[in-house]
Amino acid sequence: MTVVRSMSGTTADRRAVIFLLRRLRSPEGQNNPQPVWHELRALGDVVPAPWGGYLVTGYDACTEVLRGKATWLAPDLAWQARQPNTERWQASATRAISRALFRLNPPVHTAQRRSLGNPFDRHALDSLAPRVAAHATRVVDRLAERIRHDGEADFVTLVGDRLPILTVGEWLGIPEHHHAHILDFTHRQVHSQELFPTKRELAISAQATADMREFFTGLIEERRADPGDDVVSRWIRYWDEQFPDDRAAADQTVYDLVMFITIASLETSATLMANAVWLLGRHTDRWQWLRRHQEHIDDAVEETLRYDPPVHFNTRIAADDTQLAGIPIAKDQMVHVMYGAAAHDPRRNQNPELFDITREGAHLSHMSFGGGIHYCLGAALARLEARTLLTELLRRFETLIPLTAPTYAPRMVFRRVTSLKVTT
Repeated sequence: MTVVRSMSGTTADRRAVIFLLRRLRSPEGQNNPQPVWHELRALGDVVPAPWGGYLVTGYDACTEVLRGKATWLAPDLAWQARQPNTERWQASATRAISRALFRLNPPVHTAQRRSLGNPFDRHALDSLAPRVAAHATRVVDRLAERIRHDGEADFVTLVGDRLPILTVGEWLGIPEHHHAHILDFTHRQVHSQELFPTKRELAISAQATADMREFFTGLIEERRADPGDDVVSRWIRYWDEQFPDDRAAADQTVYDLVMFITIASLETSATLMANAVWLLGRHTDRWQWLRRHQEHIDDAVEETLRYDPPVHFNTRIAADDTQLAGIPIAKDQMVHVMYGAAAHDPRRNQNPELFDITREGAHLSHMSFGGGIHYCLGAALARLEARTLLTELLRRFETLIPLTAPTYAPRMVFRRVTSLKVTT
């Protein structure tokens, strides 16, 4: 029997670890991942994984990885080229997404990040807020109309999926008739970011990547032909200056940025909003309490991010031989930060199994937006969208009651709520 050792000195059957991960991907585990997180944490803060990497479950150990920019790197193209599993790491979808900002390391990451500045600073958010509010009113109008007509409605399709694409689409100047297409290839492309995508999933992601390439390349060509003061046109001008003799390099960088900003802002924000409605609406007294105490809306958003983060895993690579929580980690070895397990670490959050809107230091109780140089670029925008939507929902509905539990895509890395039926 093959075993793996945990930091506590106990041993765990390799098959037991695989079983826990399969449970996490199952409908039962998607609906309630807490028991799986608890069992994985019981194996230690750093748990050797059957494929040779490590699962990082403890809050402090996860924080150390996310903030250690010199010690822990993103799994970039250079690292992928050294891996024996060429079918996975050399797949077109994997290589395409690996050009995105969250898979880059300095100095390339530094250059691209500097070109963006802080796109969602206080000034930008103040400018965006009225438009986000207008979009929130619009999607909630549709939700209310569908409930009046049918007695129920799917929150995800009418609201959760719609608000993020309306917001980022307008910010990038992408006409609304393209939004459904963008959502479609985003949902399909994400398979390549799973821990172990199958051949079929990689094929689906490959086609999505081709569709994505065609769309965003066309968008950049349009902005070159008719430049304006929009975000994409400004990026084109900036990168033309950085690559004055290489337009292809400039276009590739602009493509990578537009692709990343667009797809990174959609599913995670949609899942956050669906989770908030599920966690608040399933208890009528909780919903009504928040209606009376709307000064806690931000706290409700943060507790939702802690209790059920939209991302389960984030992967880093050891830059050199090192140690993590007393466990030796070899250079190039993968470690998988488990956001949910860390946020439910009782050493960091008391009574972590409780959804507590009044949890002290709610915004410091989770790491759902990552950390260090890869801290989520759109964190402030996601919070604005969630806060604005919850404010509108609480204003419009005395109750918003889920009829059934959410349904989820069968994934382990990026959670996606595919349906949440609600009524009033």
